[in-house]
Amino acid sequence: MKLDFLKRDAPKSPLPPPAAPQRKAATGAALAMAAAGGGGLGVARDSASLVRHGFAGNPVGFRSVKMIAEAAAALPLIVQDSACRYETHPMGCLVARPNPAQGRAELLEAVYGQLLLTGNGYLEAAGGAMGVLPLELHALRPDRMRVLPGSDGWPAAYEYRVGSKVRRFDMTAEVPPICHIRSFHPTDDHYGLAPMQAAAGAVEVHNAASRWSKALLDNAARPSGAITYHNSEGQGMMPGDLYERLVDEITTNYMGARNAGRPMLLEGGLDWKPMGFSPSDMEFQKTKEAAAREIALAFGVPPMLLGIPGDATYANYQEANRAFYRLTVLPLASRVVAQLSAFLGRFTGETVEIQVDLDSVPALSAEREAQWRRVAAADFLTDDEKRAMLGLPPRSVGEGG
Repeated sequence: MKLDFLKRDAPKSPLPPPAAPQRKAATGAALAMAAAGGGGLGVARDSASLVRHGFAGNPVGFRSVKMIAEAAAALPLIVQDSACRYETHPMGCLVARPNPAQGRAELLEAVYGQLLLTGNGYLEAAGGAMGVLPLELHALRPDRMRVLPGSDGWPAAYEYRVGSKVRRFDMTAEVPPICHIRSFHPTDDHYGLAPMQAAAGAVEVHNAASRWSKALLDNAARPSGAITYHNSEGQGMMPGDLYERLVDEITTNYMGARNAGRPMLLEGGLDWKPMGFSPSDMEFQKTKEAAAREIALAFGVPPMLLGIPGDATYANYQEANRAFYRLTVLPLASRVVAQLSAFLGRFTGETVEIQVDLDSVPALSAEREAQWRRVAAADFLTDDEKRAMLGLPPRSVGEGG
């Protein structure tokens, strides 16, 4: 199917957009604007600190975010509408090569990662105009973005600040330049709630336990024992010459790898008292593992996939991996590509959608095979009904693009 009006030969400087059509302000948005005081809104949590302590400074948070973002960005995508699945489509080509510096995986991984860390993802459409797809898509950092609500409570503009430079994106045009993807937040009208924010307490506990463990190692973990001295009169003060001789003897005859396990000979008045970890010290490791499980739970990653001990929710690794894709990766990816489809559709007026190709996801192959087998065995369904159940367009229209 030839779509001439979707060619990527749009001018770099689009014509001034027509006046934005009037719309009726929603009551909830207007009330939210009144509560906000009519000014620009700031980020609810310090995202820089969350990223520094929960991602860059915590191995569980780092691995959880990387696993989800990389898995979601690697999902195969298709472009289709209610009647046809396209082999090639300008919208799919734009997503496959969004800008000269990034491919599809790099761009989407950045968006997914920002959603997990801050609850917000921003995509800028560069060079677009009404009737023509944008020339490029760029992911913008949420910590530099600020929502500027209008008089009706809806975002009228976005302000992007880099150092002393500020760029304003006007959202009142017919084709807005910013696609704001945000997670659900029950108490914020303009910014999303990140899993990292929900896991902030567990991250703090995990980091504190790690610091305690490091401090213990810095102090040689714990002395293996102590030598006590009592003279014939019951006093514990050792003469200086005896102390120096004892230190030299221990250093020479009982320290180092070659002296490991060598029995110690103690003279009169000296006694050996072994030392070990106290029960409270041993509880630190259990506390750290519990905090790691809470971090993984907040992100939706089965602890088994992260190598966290003590988790027996799933029978095996394959089952845990399937649950990871079904409950975490696919919902996130489906929501993002659906919003991206709606955003790009405003430029062209098309109703095509970008979707995840479930048939090409290796982790779901067993489920899809069972579904295909059940649908194929349903003799009371027509071919088009079976194809609709599998997410395919009707055969009568054809598969070509």
